[in-house]
Amino acid sequence: MKLDALKRRAEEGERLTFEEARLLYEQADLHWLGHAADRMRRRKHPEHVVTYVVDRNINYSNICACGCRFCAFYRPPGHPEGYVLSREELAQKIEETLALGGTQILMQGGHHPDLPLTFYEEMLRFIKERYPIHVHAFSPPEIVYFARLEGTDISTVIRRLRAAGLDSIPGGGAEILVDAVRRKVSPNKCSASQWLEVMEEAHRQGLRTTATMMFGHEEEPGDRLRHLFALRDLQDRTGGFTAFIPWAFQPQNTAIRRDPETAVSYLRLLALSRLVLDNFDNIQASWVTMGPKVAQTALFFGANDFGSTMIEENVVAAAGVHFRLSVEEIHRLIRGAGFEPRQRTMAYEYVEGTGA
Repeated sequence: MKLDALKRRAEEGERLTFEEARLLYEQADLHWLGHAADRMRRRKHPEHVVTYVVDRNINYSNICACGCRFCAFYRPPGHPEGYVLSREELAQKIEETLALGGTQILMQGGHHPDLPLTFYEEMLRFIKERYPIHVHAFSPPEIVYFARLEGTDISTVIRRLRAAGLDSIPGGGAEILVDAVRRKVSPNKCSASQWLEVMEEAHRQGLRTTATMMFGHEEEPGDRLRHLFALRDLQDRTGGFTAFIPWAFQPQNTAIRRDPETAVSYLRLLALSRLVLDNFDNIQASWVTMGPKVAQTALFFGANDFGSTMIEENVVAAAGVHFRLSVEEIHRLIRGAGFEPRQRTMAYEYVEGTGA
């Protein structure tokens, strides 16, 4: 009876405690979770629209001193396959993005020990002086690393990057926001509290950000819940997150040996995220890691956004996953699920002239 009463409350959108969320995650069946998450999603988004963004993931460098065990993309300093994009290469990628109707670039790199903060400032100025494009760049671990190398604080780094042209910050590097897990999979990366500090300071300075979760590696189910509740607590204070994007760890070519998450486990976590994160307006489906059909199903498990067209994507591809979708394919999948596709910006404003 306790579970039945909790389910009725959850269906009405009442705020869950940690223990209530744990009970639902452990005991509620998949179909009920999907139904409850879909009800909350439709309360927040009754317009029957699914959004997506046209952008490109640009990795300005693959050189990284971090050595995270889950990453198949990075190369250590001095490696012959390491690179830093030239201005000419960067310009070509942005021009191709704009030609395809893109509105933003997602730009991330590694922890490069030899690049000063001025390198990133000059890169931002180069972009903003030439191109009308939104720059969504530099995950919290990068910003913490910049501050450490520069001998300054997080607030100063964000202020300088904003002045140079940074528009928003992606939620990368969150993995699982529990330090015991982070010490196992990414021991040289910033702590959970530092990740949250970067986001809170960005929100304080007027930057919107996204939040992510990479799950299915060396965490426990309770760690996933701790991650969600840390995000919910911060969103209560700032309201600065535009979206939450959970995605499943891809083990191929990494130093972590385990089976990939199933579609069922992904959908359970996605639905629970919609129920716990009652102060997040938008939740993205992850077709990049789960494939288009599972992402289509995710639209009935709490997701209202199809994410990015990902004109370019390198990090997940390095782990052996190579899903690709055009705008036309995204439209077909969204319409096939019974929704209307609309292109959006990072702030979830509709792009003019892209209505279905």
